[in-house]
Amino acid sequence: MMRLQCKGRHYKDVNCEVEQRWEEGERNIFLEGVNGHRYLGRALKGEGFIDIQGVPGDDLGMFADGVTVRVRGNAQDGVGNTMNAGKIIVEGDVRDITGHSMRGGKIWVGGNAGYRLGIHMKSFQDDYPVIIVGGNTGDFLGEYMAGGLIIVLNLKEDGDTPSVGNYTATGMHGGKIFIRGKISQEQVGRGIGLAPPGEKDFLEVSRYLDEYRKDLEIHLPSLDPNSFTKLFPLTTRPYGRLYAY
Repeated sequence: MMRLQCKGRHYKDVNCEVEQRWEEGERNIFLEGVNGHRYLGRALKGEGFIDIQGVPGDDLGMFADGVTVRVRGNAQDGVGNTMNAGKIIVEGDVRDITGHSMRGGKIWVGGNAGYRLGIHMKSFQDDYPVIIVGGNTGDFLGEYMAGGLIIVLNLKEDGDTPSVGNYTATGMHGGKIFIRGKISQEQVGRGIGLAPPGEKDFLEVSRYLDEYRKDLEIHLPSLDPNSFTKLFPLTTRPYGRLYAY
């Protein structure tokens, strides 16, 4: 394992060294003293592991293409921005636009997420992005979502904490969202259906939850399928009449 001390270093210098070592064949990198360093793990191709101690800055793992990144704390905005493949595991919370335009790979969040998680997510053939959030999310979850899967567990609910914010799935025209806990039609965008998950749906959810649990090394309670709501688009062109005549 290569250990790299990041404290007091400019994010550009850290990224240059990580990327150089990756090109040289190093596939197990431990970053210490991370504090707001941006773009860590960006565009790294191939399998390998980056372990981060601290709080990475914006766009962690952007354009990632196979690397696994684990954050032993929280992360800032744009986690997994336009990632293609690989996995990002954040033990704590993430902020806004996590999974922005994500095209493949997986993002596991142990805590809560901010606004616009999964905005513009998309899938194509075997590329199927998946995001699981252990806590709750803010407004505009799954905005303009075109493909993939989002699961919100709201495991930290205290009875008053909503699973998601308002404007959930606004403009969604592909993919699926599963929400554990209460959600009303007033919280979601127009043209979005709400239904209990079917047996096939929950088999898929359970498979990913098992991987999520193992990766985060946590215990999940027994989850009742009836406590989930499936969100899905009723049309592939939710705003067709707004922009085309």
